[in-house]
Amino acid sequence: MSRRYYGDRFIPARSSIDFDLANFLLVGSRSQSQTRQEKTDDTLYRQRLSALMTMRNRNRILSFWSNPISGDFQTDLSDFAEKKPSKGRRYIPKSAEKILYAPEILDDYNLNLIDWSSSNYLAIALSHRVCLWDATNGVGFDFMSINGDIGPITSVSWAPDGQRIAMGMNNSTVELWDVTSSQKLRTLQGGHQSRVGSLCWNDHVLTTGGKDSIIIDNDVRIRSHHVRTYKGHKAEVCQLKWSNSGKQLASGGNDSLLHIWDRSMASRWLHKFEDHMSTVKAIAWCPLQSNLLASSGGAGDQSIKFWNAQTGVCLNSCDTGSQVCSLLWSKSDKEILSSHGPAQNQLTLWKYPSMAKIAKLTGHTSRVLFMTRSPDSCMVASAAADETLRIWKVFETPEVAMLTTETTYAEPFRNLNYIR
Repeated sequence: MSRRYYGDRFIPARSSIDFDLANFLLVGSRSQSQTRQEKTDDTLYRQRLSALMTMRNRNRILSFWSNPISGDFQTDLSDFAEKKPSKGRRYIPKSAEKILYAPEILDDYNLNLIDWSSSNYLAIALSHRVCLWDATNGVGFDFMSINGDIGPITSVSWAPDGQRIAMGMNNSTVELWDVTSSQKLRTLQGGHQSRVGSLCWNDHVLTTGGKDSIIIDNDVRIRSHHVRTYKGHKAEVCQLKWSNSGKQLASGGNDSLLHIWDRSMASRWLHKFEDHMSTVKAIAWCPLQSNLLASSGGAGDQSIKFWNAQTGVCLNSCDTGSQVCSLLWSKSDKEILSSHGPAQNQLTLWKYPSMAKIAKLTGHTSRVLFMTRSPDSCMVASAAADETLRIWKVFETPEVAMLTTETTYAEPFRNLNYIR
């Protein structure tokens, strides 16, 4: 009788059944009164049975074509649960941990008015002044203010050292301040012809984007700071993000264009994307996949698109149903957080690449224009046109960070404090 196999379905045949083994399993061992010869035969039989049951012989009962599994059959399945624990679903609070008052914050989609430093200070530009909030002890204070002829302040960005902060101005200049001494270090000028609404650091280079559609690399260590220019946008540059390697720059503009630039050849873009239908303000590089870039458009677009920055291919596009103002990737999981405009003015956490909604955070009463994360990557600050800044517990702490660094982020947000 020939054998035929149909996937994993097993149809027994009498010719493949060992009736002696079946009888042994049903009847059991012989009585104790058997003879010595019978005991010897029984010992040989048991050895043969053991060889069959430990799958050292291919002609075994109910045999499949999979690789044999040797060892004791009486395995406690609970051992597997201990070796491979399942990851439980984490709790994400739906309400903000803290709410801060942010009067006179500009309701301008194209600007970038909040940033969180590596030293755990949250900076927010409120018209003609910058306020700092010490997240470690929950104290907020005015840091600096400017005259009306050069303001308002249109962008803020902390240097990687957490001690210096750059501020873009409405009059086309950029000021660099030292937070420890509360002194202005220098003013970068002469590069832009109109307001500077986007800033991004790449080590000692501060990249600035202006309403004049120009992008400039400024080396803050030298007197002639203007070292590189990127030209490709036709309208205001609204967002700048350097890749994790510092070799590629993504820029979004009010011309609905998204560019990817290579630092070694700034004279021309590496990729130019025209898929968005309105202003490209939200841009974020994935920290867990170096060539993955996410971008979003404004009210006329409402989508989040994902790009392979190496090949220039659009990997996925998700219709969110509302204006997208900002994007943040998780540093511990393939998750991305988006902030939105009307009608719900919410923050939405998505699972990538399925784009299934994990959580929706509500509380703002106007569009959520800006987001930034804490130095331990767990907390997110969002600022909206409702003149409030809210702190949310969204992400998990990256395992690498927990193993290699000590954070000074020690249970802030317990008492309500206001920036006045």
